[in-house]
Amino acid sequence: MKKQSSLAKVLKYIGKYKILMALSAILALAIVSLTLYLPILIGDAIDCIIDKGSVDFEKIINLLFNGAIIVGITALAQWLMSSINNRITYHIVRDMRNEAFEKIERLPLSYIDTHPKGDIISRVISDVDQFADGLLLGFTQLFTGVLTILGTLVFMLVLDWKIALVVVLLTPLSLFIAKFIGTKTHNMFVLRSKTNGEQTAFVDEMITNQKTVLAFSHTEEATEGFCEINERLEKASLKAIFFSSLVNPTTRFVNNVVYAAVALVGAITAIATAGTAAAFSVGQLTCFLSYTNQYTKPFNEISGVVTEFQNALASASRVIDLIEEEPEIPDAKNATAIENPEGEVGFADVSFSYTEDKPLIENVSLHVAPGQRVAIVGPTGCGKTTLINLLMRFYDVNSGRITLDGEDVRSITRRSLRQSYGMVLQDSWIKHGTVKENIAIGNPGASDEEIIFAAKATHAHSFIKRLKNGYDTVIDEDDLSQGQKQLLCITRVMLTLPPLLILDEATSSIDTRTEIKIQEAFGNMMKGRTSFIVAHRLSTIKNADIILVMKDGNIIEQGNHKELLEKKGFYYELYNSQFAH
Repeated sequence: MKKQSSLAKVLKYIGKYKILMALSAILALAIVSLTLYLPILIGDAIDCIIDKGSVDFEKIINLLFNGAIIVGITALAQWLMSSINNRITYHIVRDMRNEAFEKIERLPLSYIDTHPKGDIISRVISDVDQFADGLLLGFTQLFTGVLTILGTLVFMLVLDWKIALVVVLLTPLSLFIAKFIGTKTHNMFVLRSKTNGEQTAFVDEMITNQKTVLAFSHTEEATEGFCEINERLEKASLKAIFFSSLVNPTTRFVNNVVYAAVALVGAITAIATAGTAAAFSVGQLTCFLSYTNQYTKPFNEISGVVTEFQNALASASRVIDLIEEEPEIPDAKNATAIENPEGEVGFADVSFSYTEDKPLIENVSLHVAPGQRVAIVGPTGCGKTTLINLLMRFYDVNSGRITLDGEDVRSITRRSLRQSYGMVLQDSWIKHGTVKENIAIGNPGASDEEIIFAAKATHAHSFIKRLKNGYDTVIDEDDLSQGQKQLLCITRVMLTLPPLLILDEATSSIDTRTEIKIQEAFGNMMKGRTSFIVAHRLSTIKNADIILVMKDGNIIEQGNHKELLEKKGFYYELYNSQFAH
């Protein structure tokens, strides 16, 4: 059932290119027709050799000349058909990859968080390539194969229906073998594709975290883990390839049996009818044998196509599964785009958990006035970053409501909500491009002067000027230190200056001296802007208007720095644990 549904979905992609498909089919028909006509010319040429000293050379030369023209036209038609089939295949591949990437952009963050990134990459790259290989082989051989079978059958029936009957009765064995093996190998190819995705995910994980692997001498365990997956992939691949490779020799054996049977029956018929009005000539026998070869050959090719198509369908199903994943819940139909928000934020009995069996945030209520600085502190895993995820609607609350300027964030478009926030995370991200392009991600129309001004404000200008081409230097993820990357991320926010700010450990990778300067810049930037600051270093949030102390998903203390110290509660213990001598 799964295989059938995958095939139906693949056919929908193919259906977009009906005109090219029709043109390919017409060319296939022309190729088959010309290929089938060629044996008739060769048979006639053989019959022109009547006896020693009695050869019609003029007719033979004429027939061979016509044959050469047919071969030339056939070659041209095959080239055109291959070009069209390539165009169809890679248009379909382009469509699938575009859809897959667009879906990744619209998937809820929960999907990305719970699926290995390497497996997602494998689906978009490797699986689509596997599908393209199988589809191209299908287009190239399926049309011509089916038409060749039908055409040769008609020609053979016209030449001698009795001998044609021998061919018709024996060749279904090839179809039976191909179908039997093809059905058995589908699940094997599915397992191979799945294991290949698992291997890609493992390699991606190890390369991304290579420094950690080396630092903790985890190389042997990583190698063992890779070898285990590699062995499973080897077994799955060998099993799938072994059973699929049985198709070719078995169908060839059947084809050779058919060829031998036709040769035997044809020879007996030629001898028996010699000298009669219905004589079966040697030229006709040669022509018949050629048709028999052409008739059986497509069965062998189609069986190979069927096997390859199993692999293609297995790969396509993984890509289609990704494409058909439930996207992020769309904005409400009556959702409005918020413009120039004042920055009043409210939490009303908010509860949230990533999984039903593990409660995290429970019944949190909070009111933040416009322009206030809110610091969120607490031990690791208490829900600080989760609170930020809910503010940005990366996740939606399970119950309760979050408001911006009194309006439920679920009734605001995600785009306008997220544009209202400037966000600097602990994990910095740099895209391939110039320094200037990286800074201007949130404000592509910014002038060079504005970009430089923002960089000077965050103290990123000095290191940027030392780069080879300054702001026009092309950089990758590995070209800068962690601190430099974080400075660029802070500069992005400084350039956009949105109404609300979120700083999640924004200066965690920056030296103390630079941090002091950036804190001053942040202080200027946060004036008049509602700001949420997640920090482990409590010295950075002394000036916050409200400090939320979280533990086990709940806000257990709330107040400013002085008030919380006077309470001598959990915040008092946290603060003294960092500064006590």
